[in-house]
Amino acid sequence: MITCFIRYEIDPFKREAFETYARTWGEAIPRCGADLVGYFAPHEGSSIVAYGVYHVESLAAYEAYRARLAADAAGQENYEFAKRERFIHREDRMFLKLVSAPHSSLVRR
Repeated sequence: MITCFIRYEIDPFKREAFETYARTWGEAIPRCGADLVGYFAPHEGSSIVAYGVYHVESLAAYEAYRARLAADAAGQENYEFAKRERFIHREDRMFLKLVSAPHSSLVRR
Protein backbone atom coordinates (compact mmCIF):
# COMPACT_ATOMS: atom_id res chain seq x y z
CA MET A 1 0.00 0.00 0.00
CA ILE A 2 1.24 3.48 -0.85
CA THR A 3 -0.23 6.83 0.07
CA CYS A 4 -0.39 9.77 -2.29
CA PHE A 5 -0.03 13.17 -0.66
CA ILE A 6 -0.98 16.12 -2.86
CA ARG A 7 0.18 19.50 -1.64
CA TYR A 8 -1.68 22.44 -3.13
CA GLU A 9 -0.90 26.11 -3.06
CA ILE A 10 -4.26 27.80 -3.43
CA ASP A 11 -5.56 31.31 -3.84
CA PRO A 12 -6.53 32.35 -0.29
CA PHE A 13 -9.44 34.38 -1.68
CA LYS A 14 -10.86 31.33 -3.49
CA ARG A 15 -10.83 28.83 -0.64
CA GLU A 16 -14.54 28.09 -1.13
CA ALA A 17 -13.82 27.08 -4.74
CA PHE A 18 -11.13 24.69 -3.49
CA GLU A 19 -13.60 23.23 -0.98
CA THR A 20 -16.12 22.62 -3.79
CA TYR A 21 -13.34 20.96 -5.80
CA ALA A 22 -12.44 18.77 -2.81
CA ARG A 23 -16.04 17.65 -2.24
CA THR A 24 -16.31 16.58 -5.87
CA TRP A 25 -13.14 14.50 -5.54
CA GLY A 26 -14.66 13.07 -2.36
CA GLU A 27 -17.16 11.26 -4.57
CA ALA A 28 -15.09 10.65 -7.73
CA ILE A 29 -11.87 9.32 -6.19
CA PRO A 30 -13.43 6.37 -4.32
CA ARG A 31 -15.64 5.57 -7.32
CA CYS A 32 -12.53 5.35 -9.50
CA GLY A 33 -10.66 3.01 -7.17
CA ALA A 34 -8.54 4.87 -4.63
CA ASP A 35 -9.10 4.87 -0.87
CA LEU A 36 -9.57 8.56 -0.10
CA VAL A 37 -8.41 9.73 3.33
CA GLY A 38 -9.59 13.27 2.63
CA TYR A 39 -8.93 16.78 1.44
CA PHE A 40 -7.73 19.35 3.94
CA ALA A 41 -8.17 23.10 3.50
CA PRO A 42 -6.54 25.91 5.49
CA HIS A 43 -8.06 26.54 8.88
CA GLU A 44 -5.41 28.28 10.96
CA GLY A 45 -1.87 29.29 10.06
CA SER A 46 -1.06 29.29 6.36
CA SER A 47 -3.95 30.41 4.20
CA ILE A 48 -2.53 29.01 0.96
CA VAL A 49 -1.56 25.38 1.68
CA ALA A 50 -4.06 22.53 1.30
CA TYR A 51 -3.71 18.75 0.98
CA GLY A 52 -5.37 15.75 -0.58
CA VAL A 53 -4.50 12.26 0.71
CA TYR A 54 -5.45 8.83 -0.61
CA HIS A 55 -4.19 5.25 -0.65
CA VAL A 56 -3.60 2.92 -3.61
CA GLU A 57 -2.20 -0.60 -3.69
CA SER A 58 0.79 0.19 -5.94
CA LEU A 59 2.06 2.57 -8.60
CA ALA A 60 0.52 0.27 -11.23
CA ALA A 61 -2.84 0.54 -9.42
CA TYR A 62 -2.34 4.31 -9.32
CA GLU A 63 -1.90 4.44 -13.11
CA ALA A 64 -5.11 2.44 -13.63
CA TYR A 65 -6.95 4.64 -11.13
CA ARG A 66 -5.75 7.82 -12.89
CA ALA A 67 -7.01 6.50 -16.23
CA ARG A 68 -10.45 5.80 -14.70
CA LEU A 69 -10.47 9.23 -13.05
CA ALA A 70 -9.59 10.97 -16.34
CA ALA A 71 -12.50 9.17 -18.04
CA ASP A 72 -14.95 9.92 -15.23
CA ALA A 73 -17.49 12.65 -16.10
CA ALA A 74 -17.30 14.29 -12.66
CA GLY A 75 -13.49 14.06 -12.76
CA GLN A 76 -13.34 15.75 -16.15
CA GLU A 77 -15.71 18.46 -14.99
CA ASN A 78 -13.67 19.03 -11.83
CA TYR A 79 -10.42 19.40 -13.79
CA GLU A 80 -12.15 21.96 -16.02
CA PHE A 81 -13.57 23.78 -12.99
CA ALA A 82 -10.07 24.14 -11.51
CA LYS A 83 -8.63 25.41 -14.80
CA ARG A 84 -11.47 27.87 -15.31
CA GLU A 85 -11.52 29.25 -11.75
CA ARG A 86 -7.72 29.24 -11.31
CA PHE A 87 -7.76 28.69 -7.54
CA ILE A 88 -4.85 26.24 -7.61
CA HIS A 89 -1.49 27.94 -8.10
CA ARG A 90 0.66 24.85 -7.62
CA GLU A 91 0.18 21.13 -7.10
CA ASP A 92 2.87 18.70 -5.96
CA ARG A 93 2.31 14.96 -5.63
CA MET A 94 4.41 12.49 -3.65
CA PHE A 95 4.00 8.83 -2.81
CA LEU A 96 4.95 7.53 0.62
CA LYS A 97 4.68 4.20 2.37
CA LEU A 98 3.92 3.62 6.03
CA VAL A 99 7.06 2.45 7.81
CA SER A 100 6.13 2.93 11.47
CA ALA A 101 3.52 0.15 11.73
CA PRO A 102 2.23 -1.57 13.81
CA HIS A 103 1.34 1.58 15.72
CA SER A 104 -2.36 1.54 14.77
CA SER A 105 -3.27 -0.89 17.57
CA LEU A 106 -2.65 1.95 20.05
CA VAL A 107 -5.37 4.02 18.38
CA ARG A 108 -8.02 1.34 18.97
CA ARG A 109 -7.80 1.47 22.78
